[in-house]
Amino acid sequence: MADLRSEEEQLDVVKRWWKENGTSLIAGAVLAAAGVFGWNAWQNYQEGQSEAASARYQQLVTITAANSLEEDQLAAARELIGELTDQYGRTLYAELAQLLEARLAVQEGDLATAREALDSVANGSSRRYVQSLAWLRLARIELAEGNPEAALELLDQPITDTLAAQQANVRGDAHLALGQPEQAREAWQAALEIAQTQNQPLYGVQFKLDDIGAEEANQ
Repeated sequence: MADLRSEEEQLDVVKRWWKENGTSLIAGAVLAAAGVFGWNAWQNYQEGQSEAASARYQQLVTITAANSLEEDQLAAARELIGELTDQYGRTLYAELAQLLEARLAVQEGDLATAREALDSVANGSSRRYVQSLAWLRLARIELAEGNPEAALELLDQPITDTLAAQQANVRGDAHLALGQPEQAREAWQAALEIAQTQNQPLYGVQFKLDDIGAEEANQ
């Protein structure tokens, strides 16, 4: 610009530069603004989806709070579970709904449906804690169906440390089902120690240890 001899020449250069580049600049600005708007719209959509899923899940929790449900309550619960999994499948609430579906199925003695729901969470969730809950409950189903070896395989999955006490507890149940009382005792003792370390209540394990001790004393 220092070689330009007049303000008119400078203005002429600016005009030519704008003619050549102004359109692309405007387009870039428009695209950038559209990108920001699109991202904000997407964020708002995601927040709205999460809030809607949360509301549906709270309804589901309220309906299934009782130990036994009437037919109309079961029907309403299944409808909400279907809505959550179909319309909000990528949310945490959809996965929690599937865990609830499995619990309801177990209460009705429908272990096949429970297994299907838990398999979906175990194989599809990216949330380790939820995935770990599914593995633990699948292990319990295997025990209920008389498959302690399969239960132990499931317990070898990378279950989160937060659920280590529950993992050890179920492991003890599996070993006892296999006729391995010493391994069962070790697993249950580990469960109690982990629960105490993590300050988590773990009910029933001491009774199992007492029972196995009484059985050995009577032998």
